Amino acid sequence: MRLSFRLSAFWLPLLALLAVVAVRLHGLGQVALPDYDSVRNWQIVQEVAHGNLRNLFHHGSPGFSLLYAPVAWLTSDYHVFQGLNALVAVAALGWLVQWVAREWRLTAPETAVLLLFTGTSVFLTFSGRDFTMGSWSLLMFVGLLRAHYRRLQQPSAAALLWAAVWLAAGLSINYKFLLTLPILLVLELLYGGRLLWQWRNLGRVLLVLAAPYVLLGALGAAGGVPWYRWPAVYYNLVFPGAQNAAGRTGHLRFDGLYYLRFLRDFESPVLGPGMAAGLWLLRRRLGQLAGPRWPWPAPGLALYLAVWAGCFLVGMSLLLKAPRGLLLAYPLLYVLAFLGLRELLRRWARPAVGPGLLAAVVLLAVAFNLFRIQREIYAYAPTRYGQVAAWLQQQQQPGPVRVASTLSLGVAPFLAAADTVSVIVKEADLTQARRQGMQYVLLDAAWRVVNATAFDSLRRQPPLAAWPEPLLTAPLLFLEHSEYTGLGYEETLQLQRAAQDSAQLRLYRLQP
Repeated sequence: MRLSFRLSAFWLPLLALLAVVAVRLHGLGQVALPDYDSVRNWQIVQEVAHGNLRNLFHHGSPGFSLLYAPVAWLTSDYHVFQGLNALVAVAALGWLVQWVAREWRLTAPETAVLLLFTGTSVFLTFSGRDFTMGSWSLLMFVGLLRAHYRRLQQPSAAALLWAAVWLAAGLSINYKFLLTLPILLVLELLYGGRLLWQWRNLGRVLLVLAAPYVLLGALGAAGGVPWYRWPAVYYNLVFPGAQNAAGRTGHLRFDGLYYLRFLRDFESPVLGPGMAAGLWLLRRRLGQLAGPRWPWPAPGLALYLAVWAGCFLVGMSLLLKAPRGLLLAYPLLYVLAFLGLRELLRRWARPAVGPGLLAAVVLLAVAFNLFRIQREIYAYAPTRYGQVAAWLQQQQQPGPVRVASTLSLGVAPFLAAADTVSVIVKEADLTQARRQGMQYVLLDAAWRVVNATAFDSLRRQPPLAAWPEPLLTAPLLFLEHSEYTGLGYEETLQLQRAAQDSAQLRLYRLQP
């Protein structure tokens, strides 16, 4: 009997995790890399793997390129990188749920339904199919959460340094990990006492945080990259240069409803009631913390995660919006909603009914998530970039293909290594493309997604060939680029509705 219980405690969560893997990988072999950054990262990883460090600090994420460089020694197939990135995101999710289950002493069925619930988040599924730093950022973030929570529960210099190691690793993977710094500062001020502020401990933490910048800066310098290239990324964030192709400058735009609307329209409807229940149950604990004592006693797990999620939601409401702005918070929102529902049912439902009712509610929410995943993600496959590449290669035999593409590198992974794709951002760039020997121009509807200057003269000409590319009409893709365009939530969806067309990929010969 005891052996049977142990097996169920192991197999139920494992089966749930495998189901999440299936959701994330379903149809992945039929889709392209979804955006410019994903393709650019794929290219840079291959450059780094072959000793070209010129773009090591692209987006302030050298650790990302170095992690995947060994894979590039074995293959250049973008599907491999895309699939591995998806699995890293699932591993991060499993690690988070395992921690929550241990701290809250969840049963095996509860752990399994929590995995399914969190793993079917629509945006986490969407972002898990790209090749950006998001997946590894989630893994580093879970490591940071676990380490810092332990540091607050069991204060020691060793626990503090271990949290600093995870923070340094996250900063090496993704510059957006900088957003964790003010939240960590708030938590340290409220709950941390004087441990961090002792000179010896503070000095050690600063040395740990500086180590990646020194070591990777030296690696870049050895490859001919100026030592200041990585810090320069941060400077450009604070002091942006010229406007981008969409005419946007700056990084601030207050909109307190953007993310709430996104959660309403794309994520589980259980999130709102679940989080409301959790906050209601936390009200007494929050009231106890309102006294004059400092430092406040270490928070429980629910309050700790609520502080992180709330700070992300408030802080990101001040910046330019895109669903990825809450990337690190989505798992926390789902966990908090689950914990809120669980505690509410434990208080109000009979013990014999509560667990079954919780499982039924959450599984119904999972089914609804899967419906939305089908509608918002799976429905926009497969890609036609492979057909574009095949057409170009057939026309250009035996020489290499040279094609200009409008604000997109989407076709690049489907071409041979000897072929060339040059990105143009406006029609005036066509003159330079001719001088560079480009033979074709691909009117890629990515220009619509980023709300760039219209390519009117090209659009008026009959194309040599045209293909649909459903992903370039997806609402999630447009919303993901609202940070680039600077548009609000409704404005972005209006842009998406106005951009519907029969063909998103139109190919023209570029006359000399």
